[in-house]
Amino acid sequence: MLYDKDIREPLFDFLDEFYPTNRIIEEKQMGRSRADAVLVTPDALYGIEIKSDADTYARLSRQVRDYNLFYDYNYVVVGTSHAHHIMEHVPQWWGIITVEIENGRTDFYILRTPQKNPKVKLKRKLSILWRPELAHIQEINQMPKYRQKSKDFVIEKIMEKIPEDILQVQVCEELMQRDYHEIGKIIAEYKKRS
Repeated sequence: MLYDKDIREPLFDFLDEFYPTNRIIEEKQMGRSRADAVLVTPDALYGIEIKSDADTYARLSRQVRDYNLFYDYNYVVVGTSHAHHIMEHVPQWWGIITVEIENGRTDFYILRTPQKNPKVKLKRKLSILWRPELAHIQEINQMPKYRQKSKDFVIEKIMEKIPEDILQVQVCEELMQRDYHEIGKIIAEYKKRS
C-alpha cells in the first residue's frame, strides 16, 4: 500500500522528466480546498491531487471544482487501488498518473495526459499571487500602483489592462521566482511603501 509520503518526492522527480523547467509549490490553498501540489512551468499552472491507496473519494468532487477554477491543467495521481475507477471521478480533461511499487521502486505511468482546463478563471489564478507579486506585474506593465486599493480591485485592473496571453506568462514567472525565505521582508517593505 502506497501512502502520500511515499508518492510525493518520486512523483516530483518523475514530473521533472516531462517538464524540465518547473517549480513545485506544495500544499497550496485554493478556495475551500488545498492542492497537494502546483507544478509551475514557464507558461502554465498544473494542479496536482494525490490519492494514495489509503485515501477515499469523499472530498474529491469538491476538490475537483476548486482545482478547475485555479489551474490551466490538472493531474490526479492515484495508487493502484484507485486506478480502475478514477476516470469516473474526474473530468475527461484531467490527466491521470498511476503509481505502484515495481521491483522495489516507485513506478509512474501516465494513463491520460491533461488537456486545457475549460473552467479555469483568470481572476482565481491571479489570486494565487501575493500583493508584492501583483505590484511587480503592475510595474513591468507601466500600470498605476493602486496602493490604497484592495487586492481584488488590483486584480480587476490587471485583467482589464494586460492581454491574457502576456499575463499568463507573467503569472508563471512570478511563481517561478517566488522566494518563501524572503517573503516576510518583501511584504513588510511593500506595506511600508504603501
